Amino acid sequence: MALVKEALRAHTKVLSAKHKEMFEEDKQEDVLDDQPMEIDEESKEAALKIALHILRSMNEDEHAHTLERSHYGEMFMYQKKLRSFLKSKNEFISEVTTQQWPVPLKTIYTKLYLIEGDNEEVNKEHEVRQIETAFNRRKSSETQIKFEDIFKPLPNEQGKPIRTVLTKGIAGIGKTVSVQKFILDWSEEKTNQDIQLLFSLPFRELNLIKHERRSLMELLYDFSPGLEESLITELKNFKVLFVLDGLDECRLPLDFKGNKKCCDPKQSASVDELLTNLIVGNLLPEAKLWITTRHAAASCIPQLYVDRMTEIRGFNNLQKEEYFNKKIGDETLAKRVIANIKSARSLYIMCHVPVFCWISSIVLGEMCAKAAGGKMPKTLTQMYIYFLSHQTTRKQVKYSEDQQLDSQENYKVFMSLGKLAFQQLEKGNLIFYEEDLRECGIDVKEASVYSGVCTQVFREECCMQHKVFCFVHLSVQEFLAALYVHVMYTVEGVNLLIEEPKQMTQSKPVFDLHKAAVDRALQSENGHLDLFLRFLLGLSLESSQDLLRGLKIQVETSNTQSHWETIEYIKKEVNQSHPPEKYINLFHCLNELNDHSLVEEIQTHLDSDRDLVMDDRSAAKWAALVFVLLTSPEKPEEIDLKKYSRTKTGLLKLLPAIKASMSAKLDDCNLTADCSEVLASILSSSANELTHLNLSDNSLQDSGIEHLCIGLQSQNCRLKTLRLNRCGLTQKGCEKLASVLSCPTSHLRELDLSDNNIEDSGVQLLSTGLGNVCCKLETLRLSFCNITEKGCVSLAWAVKSNPSHLSELDLSYNHLGESGVKLISEALEEGRSELTKLRVDHNSEHWFKPGLRRCK
Repeated sequence: MALVKEALRAHTKVLSAKHKEMFEEDKQEDVLDDQPMEIDEESKEAALKIALHILRSMNEDEHAHTLERSHYGEMFMYQKKLRSFLKSKNEFISEVTTQQWPVPLKTIYTKLYLIEGDNEEVNKEHEVRQIETAFNRRKSSETQIKFEDIFKPLPNEQGKPIRTVLTKGIAGIGKTVSVQKFILDWSEEKTNQDIQLLFSLPFRELNLIKHERRSLMELLYDFSPGLEESLITELKNFKVLFVLDGLDECRLPLDFKGNKKCCDPKQSASVDELLTNLIVGNLLPEAKLWITTRHAAASCIPQLYVDRMTEIRGFNNLQKEEYFNKKIGDETLAKRVIANIKSARSLYIMCHVPVFCWISSIVLGEMCAKAAGGKMPKTLTQMYIYFLSHQTTRKQVKYSEDQQLDSQENYKVFMSLGKLAFQQLEKGNLIFYEEDLRECGIDVKEASVYSGVCTQVFREECCMQHKVFCFVHLSVQEFLAALYVHVMYTVEGVNLLIEEPKQMTQSKPVFDLHKAAVDRALQSENGHLDLFLRFLLGLSLESSQDLLRGLKIQVETSNTQSHWETIEYIKKEVNQSHPPEKYINLFHCLNELNDHSLVEEIQTHLDSDRDLVMDDRSAAKWAALVFVLLTSPEKPEEIDLKKYSRTKTGLLKLLPAIKASMSAKLDDCNLTADCSEVLASILSSSANELTHLNLSDNSLQDSGIEHLCIGLQSQNCRLKTLRLNRCGLTQKGCEKLASVLSCPTSHLRELDLSDNNIEDSGVQLLSTGLGNVCCKLETLRLSFCNITEKGCVSLAWAVKSNPSHLSELDLSYNHLGESGVKLISEALEEGRSELTKLRVDHNSEHWFKPGLRRCK
């Protein structure tokens, strides 16, 4: 009790200073003890809480607030209010379910796969293929980061300040949900407590005020109610984080070059100027920024202003299963769903995307619960038709008591949404504002009705007193766009894929539509129509049309002739010289059309373990082989070109598979110097996985080795083993290889140069790299290389200069002489070398003859 009294005495002083009249009568009479007592901080905190509770129970909220502010300070009080505000906005997932209550984020959130860096290459394929390619990469070469640690430097980056983090990821991969979880954890004081203030500025909301002028102070007040001016002026003294989610949705120009400089948080500027000055660091240079985006929009931020690049890879296989178990809630049912999704390879790949897992859990969860042996979707198109069917069923149940929406109304809803989906897909928009709807001829009130009855397909959000619309995922938009185009052609007689769409005077086969769609998809530079094409083709099947009729959507009966004409046209295109990402999508298209002939032929040969001798002229079979290798559940660790072809053409055809494998055996394949340029490009690619490369018995010559070394010195090169036996290498090539050995970023640990006419001069050049402290080479083979005692002098120097790594040295079949061997041995003893295996057998003069070669 004495503790409480002492605390109240202290707090009374605070209150009496502001409200003297309340305490005037008690000036002479002190109800507390006469002598003050010492109180530790923990006890003070407890006493304060008791005092605040007493004041609030007396309805003295203003006095309680005054007391709290005096104790904690204005900063703490706002931080408390901000945490409460952000928690209320982020603690529930914006997922629509059949339940009538919101879903807590914690109950469904599954950790995602976030890596440092990203694929720096220009993406020329659809996002679905990007995520498939990304998961084909070996995880050992990547650095994983926890979301809560995105601003923490890695062990090799200590001292490096990280102000701005840019996180990339495809649509639906979980960027916004990850942001939501990050903010929720901060608001609940679980992570990143070094950050004092956190402001969330989503681009989809910033778009709504893009034409207005504001100061940063006013902007923050709009997004964080209750922020006082006195605190904003002191922001530079606090640790602040700005979260800018959805750069790909930004409709501001982000004119970093043309915008005026702004350094004052009180200075009025356009929203675009505020953003660019915040990112550049003119405004609040000490503040941290986290920006999320799809890959295509990442270039809007100059790399100069990005300190760390990260990429969200979505769910790995274990995380997929974790998600299904959490979402479905019934372990037995979840196992059945997972088993069904695994049986369709193309669908299982898509489950790297969390939103697709959500769609699959809705469709398969319902189907597996109803029947044990029912027919399950096996293609992407089937999955999305069932998803639409589920939505329609929910809608009918929802409105059964009030109004049964007739088939004509059903048709109108999906066609209106399809029109919006197609027109905005053409423009590259994933979110739509009221003006976008009006441009498509859709009434805003009508759209609100659609979002109410199609909650799992089309959503309406309220942002800053404005309405924003979007489909639940890009793939849903693409499906509805394809459905609209298909129905407009088959029912209304209008081909929307030609330059000037108009009503046809007489019906034409659906093949004409398919041909136009295939051509447009092949011409697309970024593959944005790839999934749309797969859906469009899949909708033409009789099985798909039966399902659509069940949804009361008008469709014409499929034409068998058009079906086979489409298949033959796609196979003809597969036989053309298209980039790998194009013909891989064409095989997915054939899968949607239920044609697996090419793939099955290749798979049968591979399963037999017999070499598959390929005809260099058959581009279609090569494409099928690459498709099988890249999409196989058991992707081969090693590609051996000799099993298929021993030509440069074979190498070029197989490049996508070589790029994705860990080991490539290209020995004795009649490769020449110009092939080295192609291989160098693979080694320089950030997407390459090669760690072992065998190029022995190919006439690469010094010029080829020179090209190869360009790739070997790339920071993206992960090669650990390189074999160049009998490649026509001489002294000139050794000079370039020495540069590779001394390269700080090199991962090379084993180098085999046996049976090349390197001679002493070449060994001398190699030794400069071998002796460099950056060289981490562990095994070097120089058997049969015409080396004498003179070469041993250079090698002895290298071993003594850099003794920590080389553990095996093969100098067999050379004329070293006893003196040469002695030089190497003494160097090992003097330099505390790690060398444990030294081969000097067949050390005699008769091995020193130019042109003499050892039998293979």
